[in-house]
Amino acid sequence: MAKVAVRMRQLQQSFDAFDEAAATLLRLNRTDLRCLDLILAKDPMSAGELTSAAKLSPAATTTAIDRLERAGFVTRSRDAANRRRVLVAATEAARAAERQVYGPLGEAGTSALRRYTEEQLAVIIDFLETARQVQEEQTARLKGLPARE
Repeated sequence: MAKVAVRMRQLQQSFDAFDEAAATLLRLNRTDLRCLDLILAKDPMSAGELTSAAKLSPAATTTAIDRLERAGFVTRSRDAANRRRVLVAATEAARAAERQVYGPLGEAGTSALRRYTEEQLAVIIDFLETARQVQEEQTARLKGLPARE
């Protein structure tokens, strides 16, 4: 079990290092990169949906959208069905950045997974789902603790 825990920590650190490198390449901060990823996944997305998904305050979300818009990665428009609602959409520049940054990662990951059988992949998927659930539970636990003074 200890070896699994060490490898999980190393995996998390490698994800963090990749995100940092991606943010640096795109000249974004990590919060803006996270917001861009959320927008790319659900395009378009309302500003309110982004606030919830990114777990930011409305003001922080507006600031992130402003920076992403200045960088040329998103556009804002009013929702035709609800004029009070602002929709945020990824630009072609954002899609190009997504292909540049995450395309090769996806290809390399797919190639690496070809060495596993369908049964092994089922175990890997189960492990990843379990790990995600544990992570989310522990995140909720931390949020319930008082902050250090």
